[in-house]
Amino acid sequence: MRLRYNYRVYPTPGQQEALARAFGCARVVFNDGLRARQAAREQGLPYISDGDLSKRVITEAKKTPEREWLSEVSSVVLQQALADLNTAYRNFFASLSGKRKGRKVAPPRFRSRKDNRQAIRFTANAQFRVLGNGRLRLPKIGDVVARWSRALPAEPSSVTIVKDAAGRYFASFVVATTDEPLPTVDAEVGIDLGLTHFAVLSNGRKVTTPKFLRRAARKLRRLQQDLSRKQRASNNRTKAAVKVAKAHARVADTRRDWQHKLSTKIIRDSQAVYVEDLCVAGLGRTWLAKSVHDAGWASFIAMLEYKAARAGRTFGKISRFTPTSQMCSKCRRIDGPKPLNVRTWTCPCGAVHDRDVNAAINILAAGRAERLNACGAQVRPAPVPAPRREAGIHPGATRGTRAARRESPSIRAGRTSTVGVQPQPPRPVPQGPVLTRDPVVAAIGSRPRPGRVPADQRGG
Repeated sequence: MRLRYNYRVYPTPGQQEALARAFGCARVVFNDGLRARQAAREQGLPYISDGDLSKRVITEAKKTPEREWLSEVSSVVLQQALADLNTAYRNFFASLSGKRKGRKVAPPRFRSRKDNRQAIRFTANAQFRVLGNGRLRLPKIGDVVARWSRALPAEPSSVTIVKDAAGRYFASFVVATTDEPLPTVDAEVGIDLGLTHFAVLSNGRKVTTPKFLRRAARKLRRLQQDLSRKQRASNNRTKAAVKVAKAHARVADTRRDWQHKLSTKIIRDSQAVYVEDLCVAGLGRTWLAKSVHDAGWASFIAMLEYKAARAGRTFGKISRFTPTSQMCSKCRRIDGPKPLNVRTWTCPCGAVHDRDVNAAINILAAGRAERLNACGAQVRPAPVPAPRREAGIHPGATRGTRAARRESPSIRAGRTSTVGVQPQPPRPVPQGPVLTRDPVVAAIGSRPRPGRVPADQRGG
């Protein structure tokens, strides 16, 4: 499994200028490649291959006065920018053809120097290194100070330098890790995600929603008002925008840290974890959009999935159309839909249910059923060779039903059994013209069959 390890880096002012130069060169190469392919499409020319595009916008462009400054940065950075463009096109084409599942992918767009996120990538060919003094050596950038919160588990295959909207720099390493199975436990849990309670477990535990965005709303409102009062394209407006970005980054970092701690605890305490496959994108278009995005269900489910795979746990998703809130977990009776203000209900069997706990129990039951259903077994019967008497074509197989009825003595006698019936000899096929009342059919049937005419009978 390949994982990303992010670390905060602190480049010097000179290194920040070099990184800004690298960000700009990678952006220019990406936009030049996109512009070349769009121009080829408008002119009706074939799709430019990856190799030809690299030769045009990198190798040949460095020899021109307009793009000679591309040589000031590492060539690996430029090649990786084109690799991102090629990946964007492949995802777009796969989405159009239906090979890529999920939401439709838009075609690649031009990058801007005003984008909130700037990034460049160095692969192993660039020969980046982590020095013994804890610094990160990048080609044509220098030795950058990094804050190592934990050691890398293996040698990284690539590193991405990212600058976010708040002006912070990060180094993101891609590392191939091995699984670390945890000791086996007996507990299995189903999780029902919600807004009043972030997660309700089938064992009755309820996790309250932290509401990080709601708690920071007052400060964000004040910062947004200060930003709106600043004159456009001014330095004060840029400073105000950075303050807003830092406030949002603080909210996102706090939410991510909390979700990591909760997901790690659930994976450690449970051998199997089951959740509901929620349509977060659809719920984000309702009147509950702010609360849904503040909860961060999608990122939490993704953490559970990859942590379960690494720890040797079972993780499963049940269908979003399963009536978990309508079904009684005792008698399995579906009682019908209920409004959101109904938090407890009584089943006709006499069981009193908490809405969320009952849904979590049903999620656990549905997840177990999906996992235990035909687990490694042969569901369909294996192919069996047909007996010899059934493998061939019977003499009357190509005849119509009426002909079979006329020739079958058992059917004429009204019997369904053929025991004791003597086989009848086949009727002779008439050799003369076809006798019919239809003159057209008679004329067609009386014609001799077309065949090869002997050479001595051919005319001229």
